[in-house]
Amino acid sequence: MNKNDIQSAIETAHAKFAGCTDGANASYIPELAKVPSTLFGIAVVTKDGEVFSTGDADTPFAIESISKAFNLALVMDQIGSKTLREKIGADPTGEPFNSVLALVAHGGRPLNPLVNAGAMATVSLVAGENGEAVWANIMKRFAAFAGHPLKINDDVYASESATNSHNKGIAWLLDSAGYFYNQPDMIVDLYTRMCSLNITVKDLAVMGASYANGGVNPLTHEPAVQRENIAEILAELTMSGLYDSTGDWLYRTGLPAKSGVGGGIVTIVPNRMAIAAFSPPLDKYGNSVRAENALIDIIETLGLNPLKS
Repeated sequence: MNKNDIQSAIETAHAKFAGCTDGANASYIPELAKVPSTLFGIAVVTKDGEVFSTGDADTPFAIESISKAFNLALVMDQIGSKTLREKIGADPTGEPFNSVLALVAHGGRPLNPLVNAGAMATVSLVAGENGEAVWANIMKRFAAFAGHPLKINDDVYASESATNSHNKGIAWLLDSAGYFYNQPDMIVDLYTRMCSLNITVKDLAVMGASYANGGVNPLTHEPAVQRENIAEILAELTMSGLYDSTGDWLYRTGLPAKSGVGGGIVTIVPNRMAIAAFSPPLDKYGNSVRAENALIDIIETLGLNPLKS
């Protein structure tokens, strides 16, 4: 595979799916409903730091649930994968990402760090003597992954803060069951801030490529995550990265990935590259229709499915 193969694959996929009109922007977060639905960008970053992009690859959007994949690295580095598995879990819930039923059915245990319950519990494990110290640690880690500091999308943050009563309820349920490790209201706010960070699809590809490159950012050459924790993190993404349709994604690609309702998806090809795509209209599971279709097409074109090797 050469540079021309990669650029051709992403441009072909972009042209193939740019006209797709399936899906709709997330409407339960009002600010996300306002994002132009025609936006569509793709980027690839290799473990050697080569960058390829097409479309709206420099347009910022809210990271949303993709943030879970990178805060997980921070906490796993702090407490170790064994302890995180004991406190949070490592199994799909079989229920939607914001399910209360899943908590009730499992004695209040969140089961994995990629559903909202597990993600908030994971944020509650971030070290820091107060909220600002916790936030500083989160921001420092995200900057290491992206290669530069990320900024909050204030409009999305305000919109999510006004509509996050469900997450507050989940946090208090976790706390009552003994699976929350800091002040619930403070952690829900920090989690909401984290989901409101602005990124571009190029940023997202760099962040994913840090996993592909043994935990080192391929552009800055600075460490982003301890190498020994990467396999466990990618296992979590493989099991639960695309909400209720993760199994369908894995069936077609064989690769770990994480999506967010802001319209982004990133997939990691271990030891080779990360591919990211962004487009706001979502399917019924909360995954970007254009982004998912494009990524599957690129993976098939470049022969990146490890289960077919």
